[in-house]
Amino acid sequence: MLEQVLVTHCAPTLARLKPGSIFTLPCDGLREISAEMRALRAELLPKGVVLTVLGRRGQGAIFYLYRPGELERILSAPATQGFLRRCGYGEFSLPAVLRVLRARLRGSEDFPHEIGVFLGYPLADVVAFIRNAGRNCLFCGCWKVYSDARGATLAFARFRKCKEVYARLFQSGCPLSRLTVGAKTAT
Repeated sequence: MLEQVLVTHCAPTLARLKPGSIFTLPCDGLREISAEMRALRAELLPKGVVLTVLGRRGQGAIFYLYRPGELERILSAPATQGFLRRCGYGEFSLPAVLRVLRARLRGSEDFPHEIGVFLGYPLADVVAFIRNAGRNCLFCGCWKVYSDARGATLAFARFRKCKEVYARLFQSGCPLSRLTVGAKTAT
């Protein structure tokens, strides 16, 4: 079940088109899927992909699939660090930022808007979304676009095509291990 959800909701992250994806899965307790989650983690980690639970909302668990190397690159940018510092983040190691993100999710009924950084949204769009309270965007797709309409349109088309191809391949029996693109290696 979890494998199907990953393909449906996280194909662009599996394909290394974006650094992270998030989804909520209804479940009474994580014990019911813990064995499947352990197996998926073991399968994904060698490809440079991590699956974690950020928290719970109502009867669901919030899952985050991400590529640590790509997220670290985003978090190392001075502009991103300045933005996250203003949001209450003080340290920028992956464990530290995920700890703060989890706390911010627990402390609010809404998703903290900086989560867009963790999903690979352009920083300019995340900042503009907050500044405009979600209004006045150029258009809406995977996120609300405020800055680079052409770039976002191309990204949305790539994500849509990726989801279609991955769904078709998965339905035809292609395993998740073959659908997950490995991390870039240093040369």
